[in-house]
Amino acid sequence: MWHRERPAGHARSWRTLLPEQPSRADSAPAVRGAVRVTVAAVAGFYPAIHLLDRPVLALYTLFVPVAFGLLSPLPGAGRRRAGTVLRAVPAAAALIMLGTYLAAATWSAALGMLLVGFVLVVGASLGPRAAGVVPALQLCYILACFPPYAPGTLSDRLAGLAVGATATVLCERLLLPEPERPSYRSRVADGLELAVRAVRELLRGGADGRETAERLRAAGRELRLSRTAPGTRPTGAGARDRALAQAGYATRRFLDLLAVLAPQLRPPVDLPSAVLLRGLAAACADEAAALRGSRQAPGFERIEEMIERYAAARGVPPDLRGDPHPLLRRQSTLLAAAVSAVTVSAALALTAGRRRPTTGLPVEEFWYAGASTPRLWWVRIADHLTPRSVVFQNAVRTASGLALARLVAGSLDLSHGFWVLLGMLTLGRTTAGATWSAVRSATAGTLVGSLAAGVLLVSAGDATEVYAALLVPMMLVAFSAGPVGGPAWGQGLFTLVVSTAFAQIAPVTWQLAEARIVDVLTGSVIGLVCGVLAWPAGARGEMRRGAAALLRGAAPLIRITVERAATGRSAPTARADAAAALRQALLDRRIAHAAYAQLRTEPPSRRPVDTGPDWLAALNFGSRVLTGTSWLPWSEGSAWPPDAATWAREATEEVVSATLRAAAFPADGVTVRPPPLPPGILTRLPAPSVSHLVDVEVWLHALASDLAAVGPGGTVKGGLW
Repeated sequence: MWHRERPAGHARSWRTLLPEQPSRADSAPAVRGAVRVTVAAVAGFYPAIHLLDRPVLALYTLFVPVAFGLLSPLPGAGRRRAGTVLRAVPAAAALIMLGTYLAAATWSAALGMLLVGFVLVVGASLGPRAAGVVPALQLCYILACFPPYAPGTLSDRLAGLAVGATATVLCERLLLPEPERPSYRSRVADGLELAVRAVRELLRGGADGRETAERLRAAGRELRLSRTAPGTRPTGAGARDRALAQAGYATRRFLDLLAVLAPQLRPPVDLPSAVLLRGLAAACADEAAALRGSRQAPGFERIEEMIERYAAARGVPPDLRGDPHPLLRRQSTLLAAAVSAVTVSAALALTAGRRRPTTGLPVEEFWYAGASTPRLWWVRIADHLTPRSVVFQNAVRTASGLALARLVAGSLDLSHGFWVLLGMLTLGRTTAGATWSAVRSATAGTLVGSLAAGVLLVSAGDATEVYAALLVPMMLVAFSAGPVGGPAWGQGLFTLVVSTAFAQIAPVTWQLAEARIVDVLTGSVIGLVCGVLAWPAGARGEMRRGAAALLRGAAPLIRITVERAATGRSAPTARADAAAALRQALLDRRIAHAAYAQLRTEPPSRRPVDTGPDWLAALNFGSRVLTGTSWLPWSEGSAWPPDAATWAREATEEVVSATLRAAAFPADGVTVRPPPLPPGILTRLPAPSVSHLVDVEVWLHALASDLAAVGPGGTVKGGLW
């Protein structure tokens, strides 16, 4: 029988508070963004300063579009970006009010900065929309918490927020809006449609198996989140984003397993396998249509029924001549592919809003089904409330740096101390080396920009009309070239923009440029200190620890799973141990995935890329263990013969010991030597135990292959590959 043990049961990473820098060749988005931000900023700034003579209102109408449109990585296209800004306005208003009243004393403003910084950075893990607006929300508090302490100006501050946010929303919707990018749903649909074509061609014998396998693997690679635009990645904490991400992972496993099968599927295919393949092709076609919105999402029950029938019908046909081992391995691989198809179908049903319990599916895979959104938000945040989480580390690093910068700027009474925090915020990175690189470039740019600003201020003097005429072209140039050119260009040109803007708000001299240099350098030094003292290696150290914890946590699950298959029973103590180990392994996997996501955004180490551990192989190993623990079939009360059970335990101990060795990430990798099956064992075992034995063999050898790939130089001895 098809039996499963059911124990009780990502975002982009926070690399920096600025958007990811586009390549020099990809300047069109930067130009469009510059036009939108400039128009939104001056639409409120010019009337407020030149017609109404309200400098506080003018400052906020200028600042809010820059904070949301330039300094925040808003996800998606025009409508989605506008909606993100609109939803963030209440939080921005609350932070402006909080900062306004905490500005009464330096210590209260700094403590508020510590709390606000930590909460917002941790909250950014809830999804791309939250991460997109966090920099702007940080800046709303930062600007409001600086002297002068003026609660009487709160109405102008909030009015400036309203005007600036409204202008930003309108420009995001109507003025050169960002084009829609292919969604992750469409990528998953593309992969499923390719699988349908491949299966049908292979069953007809009209396709080359190796070429088909390469196309399937390529389609699977396209489902990696690193190849998806940040605004379209399903990294949110809600049920629909979790389900869509799970559907993508399962689709990639499905495509990879079909790629393994493709060279082996030559007509005539055995009847049970052919029936299952046709059924999977039809189900995938329906799921792709549901993803594209042309029909309702089908349920997973149909595929489950096909798997039940296949598990009962597969085996060695009586008329087979020769070694049955290749056929059994192929059937086991097809069964694993069908299991991935079940996960795809169930996850897609959840993305469509189906919230009823997924009866019959492993609880730990779909634990979020039916959970409320606040509950899922709390789970995401609670996962990262540990010093081993890179999200927690980034929150501590950023919050402490901002609080220290606020304390220094207030204690030294620095002119325009807001720039101290802005410099620390925009130049901070997750590694000390990357922070130093950004600070070095930004310092050079600030010096050049300040010299140019000083010359401008001396030349123009009090001629406000000159600054008013120069502001728009300067903003267009700065906001177009800054994101493309890097920190040096960004800081240098931004210095010219703020000098031109502040010269219209209040009388200034060339000393404004001097203050800009001092403030940016102060913020840079604080950012460097925090980068050196607080987890200077970034995600690299946590990636090693997280991957090691995942490997060690997965080891007992391998023993429990194989012992259950060999003995045909699952003792209550084993079920309790498996449930506890599963919960810990799932948490370890989430933390390791967060570290890996951040690692992909950090500069690579100086050593050759092929000399370190393959972290993705370690993550794949953990996922394969968890999948096998939940789905590996076994027969209740059907124990294997002693020689088969002995082989299973020996092979398991070899893989488990290799797993524990791999957790130390030795420089020469690990060597895995699973013993071969006892001679003639496949002809002595009764059905379906013979198929279950091969299922375990294929699973253990797949785990051995992943382990060998974790470290350079690792090999699999005596295995199937």
